Amino acid sequence: MLKVVSLLKRAEGLSKEEFAKWVVEDHLEFAKKLPGLRRYTVNVAVPEDAPYDAVNELYFDDEEARAAAFASEDGKAAAADAGAHTSSRVHVLTTPHELF
Repeated sequence: MLKVVSLLKRAEGLSKEEFAKWVVEDHLEFAKKLPGLRRYTVNVAVPEDAPYDAVNELYFDDEEARAAAFASEDGKAAAADAGAHTSSRVHVLTTPHELF
């Protein structure tokens, strides 16, 4: 299993509330179309001055599935949507270990 942790900072001019609605509702429609996506979790930051406004977790079977998902037309559309609503995105590929 491969987990992509995405750290998102909202775009200039977007309120915290507008960003939260976008990341939880609107962007979800793009995520639903990603081929090979096994699980998707969105975590909206609580403090106004948090370094990132959301931390998303995307689960794929492996790196090949992740690469294929983002190379697809739906993956490109999801990336474009994210780019239009964020000022910064950091992606960290991880191997999850659920310890309890």
